[in-house]
Amino acid sequence: MNKLTHFNQAGEAHMVDVGEKASTERLAIAEGMITMQPQTLSLIMEGGHKKGDVLGIARIAGIMAAKKTSDLIPLCHPLMLTKISVDLNPLPEQNAVHCQTTVKTTGQTGVEMEAITAVQIALLTVYDMCKAVDRGMTIEKIRLKKKSGGKSGTWLRE
Repeated sequence: MNKLTHFNQAGEAHMVDVGEKASTERLAIAEGMITMQPQTLSLIMEGGHKKGDVLGIARIAGIMAAKKTSDLIPLCHPLMLTKISVDLNPLPEQNAVHCQTTVKTTGQTGVEMEAITAVQIALLTVYDMCKAVDRGMTIEKIRLKKKSGGKSGTWLRE
């Protein structure tokens, strides 16, 4: 079994030293969804929400979150990200909005945390903008779909 890398020999939390790792292209794709009342999804899709373009604002929030991940997660490295995309798609048959993020960098550590953080914050922004009409929304199924680059290579969710 592999050991947790964010603890030293004494069991103390520390930032992993990536200085000796090769600089490679790194990519991570994450996803999640928010389910809601059909009327709430209609407001989002019709652009009839009084707060404005819900999905456009959530997209920007997700991008900003990816860039700020190291400020939120204590042991994450600050990274120079080369790509962040946040795609939000209404799913009327599920009364939901699906979010998929793609994050890239060329560096010594991966971007999984940035991709997952972007999903969470984009969906949380949808919740924030719509909570006045639907407090029962549920954010769910947030997960890593793919990562590539680095010594461990490619991992793909089945």
